[in-house]
Amino acid sequence: MMRDLRFGRRGAASGGARSMIVFVHGYGADGSDLLGLADVLGQHLPDTVFLAPDAPERCVGGGFGWQWFPIPWLDGSDVALAEAGLDAAAGDLDGFLDDRLSEEGLGPERLALVGFSQGAMMSLHVAVRRPVEMAGVVAISGRLLRPERLAAEAVVKPPVLLIHGDQDPVVPFSDMAKAGDALVSAGVPTFGHVMKGTGHGIAPDGLGVALQFLKERLG
Repeated sequence: MMRDLRFGRRGAASGGARSMIVFVHGYGADGSDLLGLADVLGQHLPDTVFLAPDAPERCVGGGFGWQWFPIPWLDGSDVALAEAGLDAAAGDLDGFLDDRLSEEGLGPERLALVGFSQGAMMSLHVAVRRPVEMAGVVAISGRLLRPERLAAEAVVKPPVLLIHGDQDPVVPFSDMAKAGDALVSAGVPTFGHVMKGTGHGIAPDGLGVALQFLKERLG
């Protein structure tokens, strides 16, 4: 049973949307956490509509935020519960993308995902398993889940940009190379940018590289 996701929306600056970017937030945050990036990106992508859903579940770890799925080493949840949570959330996000594309009158090839942390994990997981290839995925400070199943389960191979801070204390910087290796091995066009001296966040240089990638894919 697919859960409806609440979301924020910023219309295309030009008044007519010809592409869509969906921000996928991290563990314990919400959609509004990333929607502000539309102010920066929208100046350069005037024909793009920006959406940012809230994850489907209240954060197990407490606080006011949301989670896509529980994280056992953070919240003490059961591993099987986390795996089931990932599968359920992937269905929710997939359905959300289809519904919003339909509402905006856009084809799936005009869609890009920008995910941060747990949202980057979700974005990478969902993007390669959709029936039609999207324009691209920007995965910031995340990791590739179930890398051993990627080659067998990848239906499409959208271009991926991996961005990670080399001082990340939350999601190890080494996860970037692991994700890159698995993606390249599966034939996914993969690009990378290291934010030097950056922790678990989005530095200006990372955002600049992401913008360039998105302009090339959605221009």
